[in-house]
Amino acid sequence: MTVSSAPSARATSFQQDGRHRVAVLVRHGVMPLELGLVHQLFSAARSPDGDSPLYEVITCTLAPGPVRTNADFPVHVAHGPDTLAEADTVIIPATHEEDEPESEGRLGDALARALGRIRRPGTRVASICTGAFVLAAAGWLDGRRATTHWKSTDRFRCLFPAVDLDPDVLYTGDGDLFTSAGEAAGIDLCLHLIRYDHGAAVANDVARSTVVPPHREGGQAQFIVRPVAGGGARSSTGAARAWALRNLDRPLSLRQLAERESMSVRTFTRRFREEVGLTPVQWLTGQRIERARQLLEETDMPVDKVAADAGFGTGASLRQHLQAALGVSPSAYRATFRGPAPPPSQPPGAEGVFMS
Repeated sequence: MTVSSAPSARATSFQQDGRHRVAVLVRHGVMPLELGLVHQLFSAARSPDGDSPLYEVITCTLAPGPVRTNADFPVHVAHGPDTLAEADTVIIPATHEEDEPESEGRLGDALARALGRIRRPGTRVASICTGAFVLAAAGWLDGRRATTHWKSTDRFRCLFPAVDLDPDVLYTGDGDLFTSAGEAAGIDLCLHLIRYDHGAAVANDVARSTVVPPHREGGQAQFIVRPVAGGGARSSTGAARAWALRNLDRPLSLRQLAERESMSVRTFTRRFREEVGLTPVQWLTGQRIERARQLLEETDMPVDKVAADAGFGTGASLRQHLQAALGVSPSAYRATFRGPAPPPSQPPGAEGVFMS
């Protein structure tokens, strides 16, 4: 399994205005891009009517004042670590300072005190890039699955052998702890959290407004190493993936996908995994789950119709796959985003069409 598609419990808002508060803990050496992407994405999330912001994003630091970045300018941060005690989600970006204690496998006193202010359990905590070193140094990732930037994985393993490190994915989720790889993977993780909190429609609007892909699976590979193609061989499986997405409601075989790229099944499977980080079957199942989620969130289709349109064939198959991926039934998932279904208007005996 590559990444839990949802945390163990939905992150709730503790703010009187209903907004979910996101605290971004920055330290000297922060990358402006990592700080900015959190503000840009969460601040762009709006209620369906477009009038109300769904998140409040606040930047804090260990000692309020100017904070060095890895660029040629500092940022001024007005809020101190007390902000963490009021957060529903805490995000820790990376830093490029050489003397950060967590790079030696331990926390500095000031950082340890700051993390102690985080309300746990119940507060969702996420890291971007090597911000995972902070979570690991705090002991929060012991026995749990995590990732970090691929260039830092060897050092991470040496310092934190108790962490189940997966160096090949974009982001991970284990309960209320989330980690992501480099800066771009931080975008994917933020959209993943927004999608879980408020559904695909809100997350897609955020992605559209910031002109980024709306969804990349957490299990997708961080980077691709391809052999140089020779003899006219093609190295991309993108056309087959695009065709599959247009035909998710149909039974799709490996042979059909391979034929779209004029490859043997064996060659196609190998190249697919090199490019995507998943087997074709894993990827196809994930895309069908995403299609089903979208239909459950945005339509009133009966579960059997959702299953057919997503390519699962039957409602029973959809229930099995959704339970395995998200731990919920289709009707429970729909109720989370759309409220309970109204009583059906079918003749007696037809009620089961709305059940999961």
